[in-house]
This record gives sequence, C-alpha cells and structure tokens, in this order.
Amino acid sequence: MSRLLSLLCLCLVGQVLSQDMPFEEYIAQIQACPKECRCPANFPRAVYCDNKGLKSIPNIPPHTWYLYLQNNLIEVLSADALRNATELRWLNLNRNKINTNGVQEGALSAMSHLAHLYMDENLLSSVPNPLPASLEHLRLSHNRISSIPARVFIGLDKLNLLDLQGNKLMDDDVTEVSFKGLTNLVQINLAKNQLSSMPIGLPPSTTQLFLDGNNIEKIPTGFFKDLPNMAFLRLNHNKLGSSGVPKDVFNVSSILDLQLSHNQLTEVPFIPSGLEQLHLDHNNIKTMQDSDNDSVPRLRYLRLDGNTIKPPIPRDVILCFRLLRSIVI
Repeated sequence: MSRLLSLLCLCLVGQVLSQDMPFEEYIAQIQACPKECRCPANFPRAVYCDNKGLKSIPNIPPHTWYLYLQNNLIEVLSADALRNATELRWLNLNRNKINTNGVQEGALSAMSHLAHLYMDENLLSSVPNPLPASLEHLRLSHNRISSIPARVFIGLDKLNLLDLQGNKLMDDDVTEVSFKGLTNLVQINLAKNQLSSMPIGLPPSTTQLFLDGNNIEKIPTGFFKDLPNMAFLRLNHNKLGSSGVPKDVFNVSSILDLQLSHNQLTEVPFIPSGLEQLHLDHNNIKTMQDSDNDSVPRLRYLRLDGNTIKPPIPRDVILCFRLLRSIVI
C-alpha cells in the first residue's frame, strides 16, 4: 500500500511540475478550492464551478488559470470575487444572467494574463469595457449587444478572434472606428445581427468574415481592396441580388471559400482564380453559360442545388473547372 501511495504522490508531483506549479502552491490551491466547485488533483490550475446553480461567483483561489462558471444563474461579474485570481488565462461565463451593469468596474481589466473570455448567452447590451490587453479570444455571441463603446478595443493587439454573433447590432452601431486597435484580428463573426450593409472599418488582418443571417442587399465596389488577407467569406441567408454584387468585387486572390447560399442571385458572380469552394445553393440561378469563370482552375467544390439550373452543366464549363472534385446540383 505504501508503495502505491508513493507512486501516486510521484505521479501528482509530476503533473504539478508539468504545469509549472511549485508543490507548496499546489497544496494551497487544493485547500483553497471553493466548496461549491471542483478542483481536480490532476489539473491543479483549473476550478470547475459550472452547472451548480450559482447566483454569485465564489472567491477564487490564487494561481487559478482556468475558471469554468458556465450554466449558472450569475448576475454580477464581481471584482471582489476575482481579486485574487490575477493569473487567470481562461474564463468561461457562458449561459448566465450577466447584463452590462453587472460587469463591475475593473473586474476584467485587472486580469493581465487573461487570454480567453467567453460570455456567450448572457444579457449584455454592450461590449464590456475596459477589457484586458492580453485577450486573444473574445466570445460574446447571443447577447443583446447593440453598442460597441468607442475605443473599447484600443490596445487589444493580441485579439485574433471576436464573436458577436446573434446580437442586435445595426449599421449605425458598426462604424469605421468600432474595431480600431484590433491590428491582429483574424476572425470576426457578425452573423445573425441586424445589418443591412457590409460592416466598415474591418482590420486589414481579417481573414475570416462571417455575416450569415443579416439583411445585406449589396456589396460596395472595392469593398475587399483593404482586406488583402480575406480567405473565408460567409454571406449565407442575406438579401443579395446579382445587381447588388459588382462584377469584380470578389476579385481578391486570397479568397479560398466563398459562401453565398440562400440569397437572391440570378447569375453566378465573377469569382477569384484561387477560389477552392463556392456555395451558391438556394438562389435563383438559371444558367452558368455566361458566368465568365474561365479563369477558375482551382475550384474543387461547387454547390448549385436549390436553384432553377438544370443538369447537365455545359461541357465547356466543366472543363474550365478542371480540378473540380464535387458538384451538387
């Protein structure tokens, strides 16, 4: 038995050392674990307080890196409860009842190491402000956000993912200064808002833009000229007609995946030579004869189902897409 205990202790010490935590701090962390939560011995920097019916945040011990508080009834993000948790890297507050007034001043900005903040499915009406400069991922989907405070993202040059899907943002709420400061943003999700125009002021670093489920009717000429890294563009479930898509608007060599499903297109738009996936299903397209797509050698996947186009696709069109591996009609 003593040999088994020795082996167990050695195992735990190894796990502690692998997380760069001195053994004394490990013991203190376990002892300070809130009674409402779980602090697994094999993951000593994590505190699990999810699915507990909590109405407030318990006092979180120092040295916590990962804090899980999702699926509770929390209304206030308290600076006091997190005053010792200055080393947090990951904070999950999804599916609680936090509104904008419930985010106490300094509760977030004091966390100088926080990289991942998840506050999906709360009651926020505005992007929390101020935010820690260390953030890399910010998820605020399915709230009630209709405001992006001025300068809220200034200094957040590490942020590469911003999820604002399923909120109440309108055109006037997304201005040319809304995303100022996000110099390394890669993915922005503005799907399922109330936009009728393409968002302006997107950072040049933007690679993935998700705008599904809005009310967008047209794309301005030259919209992508200041977005040289754009590779994945989703505009499914909007109100785009062919007259609202300028001929060369997608003539951007970086675009790999273009999704225009469930719109009102009557013809195939001009698409870039480097495109690999094209989704045009559920539009009003009748033919591909004059689609002007002779220069699309890399297209591998094409969806045309849900249109009035009838197979077979003309042989010269198929030959144009000589790398095509899958087509859905």
